[in-house]
Amino acid sequence: MLGSTHDAEDVLQEVSVRAWRGRADFQGRSSLRTWLHRIATNACLNELERKERRVLPIDFGPEAEPGSPFGQPLHEVPWLEPFPEDPEDRAEQRETVELAFVAAVQHLGANQRAALLMFDVLGFSAQEIADAMDTSAASVNSALQRARKAIAERMPERTQQETLEALGDHGQKELVERYMRALERSDMDAMLALLTEDATWSMPPLTNWYRGHQAIAGFLEQGPFTVDWRHAATRANGQLAVGCYVRDDGLYRAYALDVLELRGDRIAAVVAFLDGSRFEAFGLPQTLER
Repeated sequence: MLGSTHDAEDVLQEVSVRAWRGRADFQGRSSLRTWLHRIATNACLNELERKERRVLPIDFGPEAEPGSPFGQPLHEVPWLEPFPEDPEDRAEQRETVELAFVAAVQHLGANQRAALLMFDVLGFSAQEIADAMDTSAASVNSALQRARKAIAERMPERTQQETLEALGDHGQKELVERYMRALERSDMDAMLALLTEDATWSMPPLTNWYRGHQAIAGFLEQGPFTVDWRHAATRANGQLAVGCYVRDDGLYRAYALDVLELRGDRIAAVVAFLDGSRFEAFGLPQTLER
């Protein structure tokens, strides 16, 4: 709902305190689950009132021209953040944290966002949502209808979970290994063979993003292909991901987390989150020696 693990952790602390302090007021007129989610929903709505929606570079501005300078990172922009994967989650649960879905949800108004997530993700009834949000079931159903229409316009035809299942474990592993080899060897032909013709590449907190083989090739020649890399495979947002390590004083240090969006057996988007500080949350070390 918030598009940020940092914000979610802060709000969770607030919700825990509110629930503990208000436990004597719980009178059992609704389920404990509904009561707790009412507290959580209101805390999230309050948080959303104070902050702008979180975005990816592709939502922030137009694509960069081939060969254009990278520019300076904009840390003041509320960028969407990657989300660590819980191996216990089922495929349908992972769909709700896929980058495309989370990014699309950010375009909804706060009440529509809450209604959609509580109904489609958490499985609450319209009346339970109405109780949690102090509104009517009719208002909830109206918000759900508008939210689903808006989401459908922004979502790809297939979820990443469906695509990954069709690719299979072996196909997934091979694709990630090819991606890592192409970056480590600065192999342009191999990289472009992995990308769809209309693929995009973005790197929050940089605002520049690139679309298509020509623009991406120019970017790679100027940036990533001038660097000595090592990589480690992981997962983020229910998707394939790669931890990227740049050589520094004999070690390879955590630099970027590349989250891959697939279309069939090719990569349709790379979102490279330029922040190595949270690698441990994705099961990755801060340094590599090889």
